[in-house]
Parts: sequence; C-alpha cells; structure tokens
Amino acid sequence: MRKILIITYYWPPSGGSAVLRWLKFTKYFRDFGWEPVIYTPRNPEPQETDESLLKDVPGNLEIVRTHIFEPYGIYKWLTGRKQDEKLGVALISATKKQGFLNRISLWIRSNLFIPDPRVFWIKPSIRFISRYLQQNPVEVIISTGPPHSMHLIARGLKRKLGSRWLADFRDPWTNIDFFRDLPLTAIALRCHRKLELNVLREADHVITVSPGLTREFRSMGIEHVSTITNGFDEEPVNPAQAPGNRFTLVHLGSMPRSRNPQSLWQALSELVKDNKRFASRLEISLVGKTDHSVMDSLSQYGLQEYVIRQEYVPHDQTFSLLSQASALLLCINNTPNAKGILTNKFFEYLSTQRPILAIGPADGDVAAILTETEAGRIFEYQDVRGLKDHLLTLFELYSHNSLTSGRKHIARYSRKNLTCELAELLNKLTS
Repeated sequence: MRKILIITYYWPPSGGSAVLRWLKFTKYFRDFGWEPVIYTPRNPEPQETDESLLKDVPGNLEIVRTHIFEPYGIYKWLTGRKQDEKLGVALISATKKQGFLNRISLWIRSNLFIPDPRVFWIKPSIRFISRYLQQNPVEVIISTGPPHSMHLIARGLKRKLGSRWLADFRDPWTNIDFFRDLPLTAIALRCHRKLELNVLREADHVITVSPGLTREFRSMGIEHVSTITNGFDEEPVNPAQAPGNRFTLVHLGSMPRSRNPQSLWQALSELVKDNKRFASRLEISLVGKTDHSVMDSLSQYGLQEYVIRQEYVPHDQTFSLLSQASALLLCINNTPNAKGILTNKFFEYLSTQRPILAIGPADGDVAAILTETEAGRIFEYQDVRGLKDHLLTLFELYSHNSLTSGRKHIARYSRKNLTCELAELLNKLTS
C-alpha cells in the first residue's frame, strides 16, 4: 500500500455534505492500492454532528489530529450566541434583521481572516506535519477545500519538503456564489485572488467536482486540472416506494437566498388554487438549513401550510427519506457560476428511482447529466409555465402509481468507480 496524507477540516463525527467526498474516497482507497492517512482538527467547529458517518471510516485508519484555534468562540460571545450553537453555512440567516455586531463580525471575518477563520491552523500544521512526515513518509499530500486554509497548509509543505501535492476544490474560491456578498475591501479581494492563483499554479495537480469549475480554472491558465465529480455509494438503496397519501416534494440540504425557487413557489401556488385534488395531496419537505427569504416566499405564495421543515437528518436516514418522495427538488444557485454547480445531493438523488425536478440553467452541468441519465427535468429560473405543466404530469403519474425515473449510465458516478478514477490519477502523479 502506498500512502497518501489527506488534509481535511471536515471529518466524522462532523456531518454535512462537506464530509462525504473524502470520507467516501477513503472508504474505497485500499481497494486500489492506496492507504490514506487523515489530518484533521481535534476541535473543529462543525456545521452539523452526524455519528452515523463513523461507520464508513475504514478500520485501523490512521487519523492525526491537532488542536485548532478559531475565532468563532469570540464571535458567539460578541453576538450573544450559545457556545454550542452551530453556525449556518454560507450566508444563510433564519431572520431578516442582522444586528450591528453581526455585520461587524462579518466584515472582520471577510477582511482580517484570509482566506478563512482557519488561517491560524496553517503555520502550526506545517510545523507539525513536517515532523510527522520525517518518520511517516507519504507519496502524495491531498488538500481539500473549502476551507481553503487546507490548501495553504499543503502549499507550505510542498515548499518546505518538495512533496507531491493534489489540490481538491469542492467549491470555487473567489467565484463561489456568496463571495460577492461579502463586505470585502479591495486589498482583501486582491489577497484572495493572489492566494487562489498561487495554489492553482503550485499544486502538482488540481481536481474539481464539476466540468464547469474545471473550465473556469483552465480559463485562468491552469492546464493541470481535471474533474472527478461527487457520487453515491454502490450499496443497495431502498427501492422506489409506492406513493403515500401525499404528493411530496423533497429538498435535501441547505437553501440559501440564491437557491430560493420563486418560479416553483408561484407554479405550486397557482396549482393549489386551481386544483383541489392537487392541493389536498401536496407536501413540501425542506430538510436542512433554510434562509428566511425562502420562508417569506412560501408565506407570500400561501404555501406555508404545506411545508414540513427539518434542520438536519443523519446521513444514514436520507436514502429512506428520498426514496419515499414523489419528486426530488434540486435548486441551483441563481448566480453567475450556476452552470458549473454540481452539488453532492444531486448524485445521491441519482441513486434513487425518484424523478428529479431541477431549476437552473438548461445548458449547465446538471442539465447534461439529467439528459444522460434520464433521471429528471430541468427548468430555467423563470419558467413558471414549464414547471406548472411538469408538476401536473408528475402528479398524474403519482396518482396512478407509475412515478419513477430513469437510471441510465449512472454506474460511472458510483463512489467506488470514482475512487478508481482518482487512484489512477494518483498513479500517474507518482510515476
């Protein structure tokens, strides 16, 4: 077994989509001749806690942990939050009003903690890992971000030790959807862009989760970049269930302002008013953190009585939830980088036999895979008429117990096949 060191901020029992990519790669690496070693904080600030993910950690896996200092404790104290409160992702807010201290804290976070609040872990980690690698050599160092401080740790190790380095981008850096909403000064913006370009240039290879993000990096002059998407486990999932008493639309994961599907709410509102049978069966299930703007829109369109909310569901329960849905909602951020967004949940949607109803660009990466797999339909952000007609079609299929979706060509997106692809890349990188 050849060894690799994976530098990741997120690791079980931390929960959420950020954990899954490298947890699942790690689960299958040994099948392809690679022994992973995990470097992760001893005391991270998790978005969620999910003990169910621990069962996917391979036996006898070496996990190296060190203490990390983060300013979140100070932030919680300043803003009157409880120390055990989990902070939202991106810029999701449960309430309209953000107090003065929240705005000041966001400005400090955006301009003083570059690239992110984990910046204080960079230098101690470089020192610690340098000593560790002297006694425990590895062939490749892998960093995964965000947080992008993980890339700066790996960059420091490459500069110091000459290590081979693979940088994994689960999301864009300066082109991420909420970046433009941060109160960045011109100096801070230049620092972010310089660091991003240095990481892309100095890494021996870069991988991304979508063709769109790969194209973005290539447009910046980076040629040593390729795409390895997220995926789904090969283990059998619950088969498609017979429809229940409700026509249930399920959205899994966070829904920030940029994903608020106004056209969908309008289409549903019109159907509820015009079709009593549809209204009597409709249920909208939102599983994950939801921005106040989404709830405001649902109230505006008179849909609040149809909504069921859950903050978080352990990952081992999501497949049962998804397989019992009538249709799975995929709302792509209405932002300039929308064409290249491929969320982790999209591939877990594919592993079910439930039709996917997506809202986003018709010429983006999601649209291409939906066409390839015949797993659902995508509609542009303002296509109320198209959404309304399709919802009626789905509802009629549901009423006749014939609501399923295609699953053509999905094997290539299994986690094990994707790990094989990654292992082959590592083989080339070390040959």
